[in-house]
Amino acid sequence: MTSKKAVRNNSTIRRMFPLTLLALSLSQGVIAQRSSPVHLTLDQAIDLALKQNHSIHLRSLSVDETRSKKDEARSNYLPQIKASGSVLHVTELAGVEIPAGAFGSYPSTGSIPSKSLFIDQGSATGYTGGVGLEQPLTQLFRVHQANVAAKQDVLIAETQLDQTQDAIALKVRQIYYNILISQQKLQAAQEQLSAAKIKADESRHDVQRGNALEVAILQGDASILQAQQQLLTVKLQGEDLRRQLADVLGMPVHTLFDLESTTTAQSLSIPTRDEAVHQALEQNQELRAARQTLEKAKAGLAAARDAYIPNVTALSRYSYQSGVPLLVHNFGTFGFALSYDLFDGGRREAQLREARTQVRSAEVAIDKLQSEIEVQVQAAYDRVDELKQMVEVAGQAVKVRTEAARLSDRQFEQNAALNSSRTQVHADLSNATASLLEADMSLSLAEANLKMTMGQMPR
Repeated sequence: MTSKKAVRNNSTIRRMFPLTLLALSLSQGVIAQRSSPVHLTLDQAIDLALKQNHSIHLRSLSVDETRSKKDEARSNYLPQIKASGSVLHVTELAGVEIPAGAFGSYPSTGSIPSKSLFIDQGSATGYTGGVGLEQPLTQLFRVHQANVAAKQDVLIAETQLDQTQDAIALKVRQIYYNILISQQKLQAAQEQLSAAKIKADESRHDVQRGNALEVAILQGDASILQAQQQLLTVKLQGEDLRRQLADVLGMPVHTLFDLESTTTAQSLSIPTRDEAVHQALEQNQELRAARQTLEKAKAGLAAARDAYIPNVTALSRYSYQSGVPLLVHNFGTFGFALSYDLFDGGRREAQLREARTQVRSAEVAIDKLQSEIEVQVQAAYDRVDELKQMVEVAGQAVKVRTEAARLSDRQFEQNAALNSSRTQVHADLSNATASLLEADMSLSLAEANLKMTMGQMPR
């Protein structure tokens, strides 16, 4: 019995073994797929963010919402057709009473009628129903202004969508460049750590030979710890930037990226200073939204004035009734209805004052934005000019550091320089290269920020 059970267990294990291997291989494939980095260029990253970013998606939904509200406002132009019905029961009915002999008394017939009669008018329970059409007439003035306001709401939502897309594109560029700068700084920190370790080893040898004091060892250890701290700081910054990039691209935060490395940033074409100011005052997204808000406020002011116009409505109805006196079962009605608020407690006047204030506020906001945008453009151009000088200086520093590294390598080969000096010179070259990359990419970001201020996509 025991041997049969053992055989059955062995056969079960043999059947499960291939399935286990398959499951392990699939899980390893999934893990490898998750851990494999996503290769991205800057343009690909921007396109991906414009497609998947959550903020852009929310703005797009807001545009759809305002378009639906615009369709709702447009429907008020059309006549409203409604069907209605009712069942009513009255407690008492009026009728016509005919006394006996009211129509005379004749020898052949006697009194007509021979006794008093009571003729009901209608029935206690009445049924009515029908289909009616109502077409607003004077209300169309307010309906038109409501449609103007709804159209401006759509334009504002579309402008805000464009503004969000520009901001996301600029943010992707900024994070992308910061990651590349972080990678260069990481390399420089690693070389600085190597130089510190070599310098510490040389200091220990000098102390052992009596050529240096023991404080040199402590200084070397302190330099190593400082380099390690800098290395950890750069690593943490790089990891944080990676998560930020994954978030802005609408991807899981654990996604790894393989960004296309470059020694120079993409240069953006920008117009002259005067042309940039003119374009910014014409195309800036925030200023466009402010102008659209002004048009909406003007529509609200016109609607507040139209509130003093009486409401005149054309109407027609086809009805059926049963139990209502003096009416046929099927009949039609048509005509006009008029209504006007003789007293509203000052509501319309308050709404008119509010609308005027909103128009004035929108005008002041436009003037304020125009001044701010002109200042932003001028400051952005000053920033671009300053960064161009910084790039030139950083480039000269890299050239000097490169020549110093070349001479240091030659001296080391000729035993005229210590290894610590050589590694320190190369570490300084890496730091200078990182500074040049940071200055160059900061210049590209400043140009992108200027383009966004001008109302253009910063790419």
